[in-house]
Amino acid sequence: MKLEALERGKRAQIVAVNWDAIAPEEGKRLRALGLDEGARIAIAHRGIFGGRDPIAVIIGRMTIAIRRIHAAAMEVDPL
Repeated sequence: MKLEALERGKRAQIVAVNWDAIAPEEGKRLRALGLDEGARIAIAHRGIFGGRDPIAVIIGRMTIAIRRIHAAAMEVDPL
């Protein structure tokens, strides 16, 4: 399933990322934050406007905001 479809509060592990769907500089930033294959994550909350951007993702002890398009490029397995 795609990360963007994960329910709020559910935990998952990233199993694949379509890096071709993400701009190189944005991909570099996401990798630096730990969003890569093998990372365990959860959705904290979603934006309230229009496309529901941004999505707040919990990874480790950090909460970071990512765009919905980035979440759509990430395949996850629920834990």
